[in-house]
Amino acid sequence: MTGLKKSVLVVSTLDTKGEETDYLKKELLALGVSPVIMDISMGGRGAFQADIPAEMVAEAGGSSFDEIRSSRERSKITRIITKGGIEIAGRSVKNGAVSGIIGIGGSTGTLMATDIMRSLPFGFPKLMISSTAALPGLATRYIGTGDILLFHTVVEIAGITGILKNVLDRAVFAVVGMMSDGISPAKSSEGKAIALTMLGPCEKCAVAVRKGLERCGFQVIGFSAAGIGDRAMEDMISDGFFQGVVDLAPGGVGEHLFGFMRDAGPHRMESAGKLGIPQIISLCSVNHMTPSKSRYKPDYHERRKFDLDKYRTWIRLSTGEMEQVADVFAEKLNTAKGPVTVMIPDKGWSSVDAPGNPTYDPGEDRIFVERLRRGLKSHIRVVEVDSNMEDPQFSEAIIAASTKLFT
Repeated sequence: MTGLKKSVLVVSTLDTKGEETDYLKKELLALGVSPVIMDISMGGRGAFQADIPAEMVAEAGGSSFDEIRSSRERSKITRIITKGGIEIAGRSVKNGAVSGIIGIGGSTGTLMATDIMRSLPFGFPKLMISSTAALPGLATRYIGTGDILLFHTVVEIAGITGILKNVLDRAVFAVVGMMSDGISPAKSSEGKAIALTMLGPCEKCAVAVRKGLERCGFQVIGFSAAGIGDRAMEDMISDGFFQGVVDLAPGGVGEHLFGFMRDAGPHRMESAGKLGIPQIISLCSVNHMTPSKSRYKPDYHERRKFDLDKYRTWIRLSTGEMEQVADVFAEKLNTAKGPVTVMIPDKGWSSVDAPGNPTYDPGEDRIFVERLRRGLKSHIRVVEVDSNMEDPQFSEAIIAASTKLFT
């Protein structure tokens, strides 16, 4: 690294991981990086004095360390410390006091530290050293929508051994490397950046749209609309990464409404509208649902369905469910401060939704379209194209509408 000495925020519970944190501190200093230790302990006193002691973290979370030590409500005090850590870390990043963050912990420490990391901007270096990174279900919880490097120790974090030194050394070199000069910035000034949702059953359309917009000088950043990717997209839109959105696959709106596997959260399809960013909306997967097979209702077995593979099945929504989704679409899009164009392929909304497939039903799709038209405000443009979403005619229409809207 060149220039001024950089600092990294080190998040740890010094009452349980003090020895290991002290080792991290010394290794960071040896590489010319200044460690700023933040103690997120909830019980005993730390092994050494932190730069940001637990008392300060508790106060930033709206409590006091004495109150936390005397409480038996573990979930409550965890939330307080995490809230305080998020407040302090966010402030430190905003004022340029730190250039990266590294955490170390077991299950509770990793949950807290990664909650703090996910609150920080995309592109800011984040690394979590965890002895529980591989526990089923926890890795996805730790990472969520964050660009966090999860570093599995394999061995327990319990005393400085030769094996653990090797793990910690590699982690230190990794985070220092991520903080080095010469890394491309997350936000680029090379043309307008366009967010694009993608999904397997509309992949041909997405690829054609991406290539077409790139030929027009746009940067196109794709997101898998399977629940996590599109949640992350909403966060990044709010953080100012994009100047336009092509939302080909907003099925996560309905999935959230009914609690299915591609649930993209309560704020799906809202961020661009709040900021006034122009957006193109289409309908891939909106007329299908993906409930977990362990949560099938009796009537789901009787519905028309399409097996994507041996693990994933798309089930056709009922007309009543489609009307509910149309109402939510209209409610969200009507609040948009910027221009919105809804693009509808009249001959099916994906490769799954194509003539000859069991769930293809343009008549029922028309119920959704008419309900949506009635609910939308008059300034929102609705364009119907006489094609399937995967036909070249439709991607060409998307490209034409996008270049007009984003230029």
